[in-house]
Amino acid sequence: MNRTTRLRQLIAGDEIVVAPGAYDGMTARVTERAGFPAVYMTGAGTAATLGFPDFGLITMTEMVANAATLSRSVGIPVIADADTGYGNELNVTRTVREYDSCGVAGIHIEDQATPKRCGHLDGKEIIPAQEYFAKIRAAAAARRDPDFVIIARTDARAVAGFDEAIERANGALAAGADMAFVEAVQTMEELQEVPQRVRGPCLLNVVRGGKTPDVDFVTAQSMGYKLAILPSLLIVAAMEAYVSVLRNVKETNAPPSSVGSMPISERFRRMGSDEWTALATKFRDMASQTAE
Repeated sequence: MNRTTRLRQLIAGDEIVVAPGAYDGMTARVTERAGFPAVYMTGAGTAATLGFPDFGLITMTEMVANAATLSRSVGIPVIADADTGYGNELNVTRTVREYDSCGVAGIHIEDQATPKRCGHLDGKEIIPAQEYFAKIRAAAAARRDPDFVIIARTDARAVAGFDEAIERANGALAAGADMAFVEAVQTMEELQEVPQRVRGPCLLNVVRGGKTPDVDFVTAQSMGYKLAILPSLLIVAAMEAYVSVLRNVKETNAPPSSVGSMPISERFRRMGSDEWTALATKFRDMASQTAE
């Protein structure tokens, strides 16, 4: 089964799909090994790996390149941030085709004006609704794999209010999107209302320290959400760990102790070393068997 079909099956299931946010091949692999059914390529995390804030500074080519890295690193479906689609309907068409070609199972496209910024920061602007719906129609028409999932994200809550965000989510679903993503709702009441008022599957964005109230996945599932992404989960954990270990080395003038640390062999095993070790001798062994 291809991963686009698998993602659609997961979304159609009874249980909420939890997709932690990865930003490179290593974090994608760690997510898969931890047993999650899907992984999310975070745009903010991708920008951070290139040394930028999530201010719309990363190009479509750079985002697709990172999505391809995640896709080839795991067997589970990859859902990727595609920002605004990087332009008008023509750009959106190319964006969908590029992500589709690199093995991603689905993307989300938002209604922010360029330059966009993280959905949980202030100072956002949005494009007119009809312009946004045209982009969604272009995205739906551009996919070569009919199971490729188009997720419509709206940032209207912070700019035009909650009711406008709901209207845009429903309009995007009517335009051909498969799932709605109402970004940065601000109260528990709004969180509950989204799946009740949106006429289609809904995505929940779980951002540490963001505008949306914290909620566990059992509760989110009972509200009606079908997919939860955690874009900041690993990038925040990594950043905090980096700061801590570097500060410790600077202050103590010594490397961390190896006692209790993960063995180096296990670190490589988590990146697939067993598979590559087997390949290193497999074809030589076949040659010797043929000679015999």
